[in-house]
Amino acid sequence: MNYRMLTILMILMMLIAGSARSQESDRLIQKGNELYKQQQYPQSELIYAEVLKTDPNNATAKFNQANAMYKQNKADEAIRVLNDLAFKSNDASVKSKAYYNKGAILSTQKKLEESIDAYKDALRQDPSDKDARENLQKALLELKKKNQSKKDDNKKQKQQQKQQQKPQPKMSQKEAEQRLQLLEQKEKDVQQRLQNEKSKQGGGVGKDW
Repeated sequence: MNYRMLTILMILMMLIAGSARSQESDRLIQKGNELYKQQQYPQSELIYAEVLKTDPNNATAKFNQANAMYKQNKADEAIRVLNDLAFKSNDASVKSKAYYNKGAILSTQKKLEESIDAYKDALRQDPSDKDARENLQKALLELKKKNQSKKDDNKKQKQQQKQQQKPQPKMSQKEAEQRLQLLEQKEKDVQQRLQNEKSKQGGGVGKDW
C-alpha cells in the first residue's frame, strides 16, 4: 500500500504544481516521471536533480526526487529531501504530502514513533487526508502491539531472573536439630566401628609351643 501511495502522490504533485513551472522544467519532469514508471530510478533521480539546479524551489522535482531515492533504498536521503520540502514550502498541500511520504518511508523502516509524528504533521496540514489518518491508526496499533510484546518479554525475563535468584528455603529449628542428631549418630557409628576393628587386631591369644 505504501509503494502505491508514493506513486500516486508523485502524480498528484505534478498536477498541483504544473501551472508554476516553466516549459523546460515541465518537459524534464515529464521525462523523469516516465523513467520512474519504467523503474529506472537512478536516471529519474538525475533528471529531477537537473531541474533543481535551475529551479531549486521546484516542489514537484524535489518531491519526485525523494521518491526516486526511496526506490533505490536511499531512505535517509529521501527523508532529508522531504523534510527540506516541508520546511521551505508555504503550500499546506505540499507540506501534507511531504509529511505523508515521510511517514510511509519511516513505517517501512519500522520507526513507528517517528512515522506517527509524520502522519500527525500531515493531518495538521490537511485534516481531510483519509490515507494519512488510516496509516496513522495502523502505525499506532502496530506500536501498541510492539510495546505490549516488549512488556511481556521483559516480564518473562524478570520472572526467570527472580526464579534463578530465589533463595533456598530455610530449615526450621526442628529440622536443623534432626540433621545435627543424624550427623552425630553417624560420627558415633564410625567411631564404634573403628574401635571394634582395633580390638580385633590387637586382642588375639598367644600360640602354645
